[in-house]
Amino acid sequence: MKKGILLHEATDDVGVAVMDLKVGEEIDAVTLEGIEVKKVKLVSDVPLGHKVAMSDLAQDKHIIEYGREIGYAAAPIKAGEHVHIHNIKSLRWAASTSTVLAK
Repeated sequence: MKKGILLHEATDDVGVAVMDLKVGEEIDAVTLEGIEVKKVKLVSDVPLGHKVAMSDLAQDKHIIEYGREIGYAAAPIKAGEHVHIHNIKSLRWAASTSTVLAK
């Protein structure tokens, strides 16, 4: 099994591809310390350095990376899917009155 997804924290919703990943591959996700967290089957290609969903994420769910909220799902995201600007929006630039910011 290839170790191809790096998690900053074991509980993160997304990990980072440490190589180009191809749809259909089953990849190990490991922490910075090398501890295996889970296996993920890719449902889309994910380029090196891009995010991968570790589990299904509902639309509007706040997404955790580095152990903190980095954005919200702009659409439902499947486990093993490429997470990028097409399906995640930053909380940093969200309007302060947006209902998405409410937990």
